Amino acid sequence: MPLDFTKHFVAVPTKFKLRNNIGCSWKVTVKLMNGRVTLDQGWATYPAVHQIKIAYMVTFKLLTPDTLKVIIFDDDGIEVVNKCEKHDEAFAAKD
Repeated sequence: MPLDFTKHFVAVPTKFKLRNNIGCSWKVTVKLMNGRVTLDQGWATYPAVHQIKIAYMVTFKLLTPDTLKVIIFDDDGIEVVNKCEKHDEAFAAKD
């Protein structure tokens, strides 16, 4: 995460929910690495499950102190809408 983003927190959460454009949520942990905050457990499988390909752009918007809205754009700049049927139960967040 950019350092400018993390300064909006008194303390950066250790977990986030990633919410997609149709409302499904995915759990990820956060860790400090080389002075930067990175998405950790749960993130490695997110791109595969949500079919994020090389050249796609992924944006994050802070919705609540522990929830990020994720919007995925394909290589033509068109928003990608994915259904949530393949979520790994280990990371699918229950709302």
